[in-house]
Amino acid sequence: MTTISVCARQDARRYNIYIEPASLSSIGGKARELAASAQTALVVTDDTVKTLYLQPVMQSLTEAGLTALSFSVLPGEASKNAERYISLLNHLAESRLTRADMIIALGGGLVGDLAGFAAATYLRGIPFVQVPTTLLAMVDSSVGGKTGIDLPAGKNLAGAFYQPSMVLCDPDVLATLASQAFADGCAEVIKYGMIQSGALLKSLVDVPLHTQLAGVIETCVGLKRDIVQKDVLDTGERQLLNFGHTVGHAIEALSRYEVSHGRAVAIGMSVITRAAARKNLCPPECRTALERLLALYNLPDRTDYTPKALHEAALHDKKRAGGFITEPVPSRPGECVLRKMPVSELLEWIEAGFEP
Repeated sequence: MTTISVCARQDARRYNIYIEPASLSSIGGKARELAASAQTALVVTDDTVKTLYLQPVMQSLTEAGLTALSFSVLPGEASKNAERYISLLNHLAESRLTRADMIIALGGGLVGDLAGFAAATYLRGIPFVQVPTTLLAMVDSSVGGKTGIDLPAGKNLAGAFYQPSMVLCDPDVLATLASQAFADGCAEVIKYGMIQSGALLKSLVDVPLHTQLAGVIETCVGLKRDIVQKDVLDTGERQLLNFGHTVGHAIEALSRYEVSHGRAVAIGMSVITRAAARKNLCPPECRTALERLLALYNLPDRTDYTPKALHEAALHDKKRAGGFITEPVPSRPGECVLRKMPVSELLEWIEAGFEP
């Protein structure tokens, strides 16, 4: 078992991230250690994960002396909305959970975001545990305390920074992950390599990711931990983690989320990297390295949406501050820098990223 500790400086909250194969059956004991006085644990999941992994989690919680309840939503981004959020809050209230009890998010990023936002706001905050079941959630969304829901105007426009009490990653559950969902996670792994680890980029070429899952999860989580501890509220260095996400979120919105998050981010990274290369802000091998990895892991690097459409959609991005937006831009393979630009300049960047 690998344990990575996180200390979110803003609220001095510490929590552990456990990376351990075959660990779902131990969730009850670990939950009991976190909250000795808890009586109830409510597991939030989706209908797909429910059929695969809810039963052993519920059994483990029951064996630890907890009353185990569940709340399930339909898979897909469409469930991360205000209606499901209010339904979950009402379910928590009807189940009479108290501040001593806890929410457990069992699923991918959608479930973690929804459950985390409910945990942050129900009774003004109760403990919650992240049990990610996708590669994307393990390496990225389960760590760092970003929670939220989508609004009709854009993705993640309502939410809160609220750190989990624990994260439990069981790499064994990835064996049931669909190939496209696995590829989505690969996009976020590649992102970590591009922004901060040339060594990770090289390892992804030399060794297939699926054969080094625990090590890659540990590397990505460690990189994110180091960034989050210095910038909990996403006002500085943490914005590096948004590499590819401005254009990526625009693609998701334009497609009504038919284009998955990982595929959209892969295209977003490509657009910004091609633009940076054209502007001589990074060497050509930066673009070559990224496009080689995206092809290797079955991810796209282009979109049929026009630069103008992408720019219009990006104007609703939560990262916009007044008339400016801060974009992570590659400077070399394994390194990105933050570039603050007027939102009007973003259109020219996107256009440059469409050039051959």
